[in-house]
Amino acid sequence: MYPFIRLLLQLLRNRRAPTMGVTEEHVSHHLCLPWDLDGFFELNNGRTLTLYDLGRFGAGARMGLMTALGKQGWGLAVAGCSVRYRKRVTAFQRIEMRTRCVGWDARFIYIVQSMWVRGTCTSQALLRTAVTSPKGTVPPEQVLAALGWDAPTPELEPWVAAWILAEGERPWPPVPAS
Repeated sequence: MYPFIRLLLQLLRNRRAPTMGVTEEHVSHHLCLPWDLDGFFELNNGRTLTLYDLGRFGAGARMGLMTALGKQGWGLAVAGCSVRYRKRVTAFQRIEMRTRCVGWDARFIYIVQSMWVRGTCTSQALLRTAVTSPKGTVPPEQVLAALGWDAPTPELEPWVAAWILAEGERPWPPVPAS
């Protein structure tokens, strides 16, 4: 089940937090609870993605995205993700999460997130995200205008750009193995 209470708590915590720019880093704190664990008593990989959701909601609240979504009737979607897991997270460990929008192209907004326990990075995710409307995907330029962005589009880091190119080569729909 989705952790709606934890989501609500993140949104409430960030109501009073200072506003932030679109490309600034948002830091949030989370606790690995027993129901977040897998059969090996470590943070479940699916729950990791769910906790990353919570970090993005907090960042979105601070940059005014949640307000823009409500006014425009927009929604959010993850259109792709790559996660690098490096260290175990176990029950009751405190997680510091860092969330940052690193750029966008004509269709998607790219976000990098990482989890840290006691100063050590445990995982990092690169996400291709989209803002949606009943008519389809909202162009990032329209979303950024709603957030008051008036600077040039930031240049994507080389590893992010390489991931985007690699994803573009991936066949869709998937080709069945022969």
